[in-house]
Amino acid sequence: MKMRLERARLAVLAVTAGALFGALVGAPAADANDRLAMRSNFAANMVAGNKTSTPIGYAQFCAENPNECGGGNGRGGKVALTEANLTQLRTVNDEINQRIKPLTDLEHYGEVERWSYPDDGYGDCEDYVLLKRRTLIELGWPAETLLITVVRDRQGDGHSVLTVITDRGDLVLDNQENVIVSWHETGYRFVKRQTQGNPDQWVSLGDVLAPLTVGQN
Repeated sequence: MKMRLERARLAVLAVTAGALFGALVGAPAADANDRLAMRSNFAANMVAGNKTSTPIGYAQFCAENPNECGGGNGRGGKVALTEANLTQLRTVNDEINQRIKPLTDLEHYGEVERWSYPDDGYGDCEDYVLLKRRTLIELGWPAETLLITVVRDRQGDGHSVLTVITDRGDLVLDNQENVIVSWHETGYRFVKRQTQGNPDQWVSLGDVLAPLTVGQN
């Protein structure tokens, strides 16, 4: 009698364990992703706010290089991220980060803030961004998915990165890091960025304390 009861108890435990294991690893992938998404405090793509002021460095850059600005098509959209184009992003980010040597605008030009292409091999954060954006556009990436973005870095200083809008979320190309990560993995506070389809117009990203300059690193 005891043996039959013990077998019955083990059978119940086996069924219960199997059900729990199925709930943890046997659920459809979409359901698992949904559960993860519900627990996340971050959207894959940033939500743009209201129109805001244009960084003075960008305004001066456009005044000196009118052919490099304007020309928006009014479109939004996201790049369909594949292993091939992610590899291309990594290649461009790594190559430019290695080739360009960091130098502040004050050291470089004797000015506090000056946005320019680092054609002489030196530049600060926004110069890296300008070159990465131009390079990717030349490679066929849609301009409206490559947005110059102003942030506050982990020290609270003004900084600039390139945001790439994809169907897997907003990715960040940064001269301070070679690894390309999602925007919410950077540890940065996002201030403002170009508007999709209208590069000369900027929108707020939530941090209202915009830095006066973004070229400190």
